[in-house]
Amino acid sequence: MSSLAPEQLFAARKVGFETIFGLQTKAFEGVEKLVELNLQVVKSTLAENQEITAKALSAKDPQDLFALQASYTQSVTDKVQLYGRNVYEIISSMQGEFAADAETQFRRFYREAQEFVDKLAKNAPAGSETAVAAWKAFVKMVSETASATYEAAKNTTEQAVEIAESNVSAASSASAKRTRQAVVPVAAAEK
Repeated sequence: MSSLAPEQLFAARKVGFETIFGLQTKAFEGVEKLVELNLQVVKSTLAENQEITAKALSAKDPQDLFALQASYTQSVTDKVQLYGRNVYEIISSMQGEFAADAETQFRRFYREAQEFVDKLAKNAPAGSETAVAAWKAFVKMVSETASATYEAAKNTTEQAVEIAESNVSAASSASAKRTRQAVVPVAAAEK
């Protein structure tokens, strides 16, 4: 059993550190994407506000201002919906990457636990067959339980993602419809 300790412990620690740093890198990449998105939104909002202000200052009558306000409202609604979708896509992408890493780590852990029990069985003294069988049964039970729990969590997460996607789509459609309904009377009043 002493042949298992140093090399395997070192390898396990190395894999653990690599996993942690990999996850931190992915999390940082996600934050970086969110920051880039926010910077793009701020830049475009400033440019659009400058343009709207210039148009408002050059408006000749109140109807021009109402028309400008209606078009601005529609533009803002569309941009808010697009921003929400972009944030959702970034977060969903990160969640998917984390889930894939978790699955990889789970499978690696199970394989290594199985290898450990197999080595233990080979090096076990005579008469310890019952203890080795108990270890094998324990590893199998833990693996099956963890696998079932992981699959349930994965399915629940997938369902939550599907529900969130449909809610975002429904909210976008409803918001766009309400905005169109608000813009139509203003446009009709202008004529």
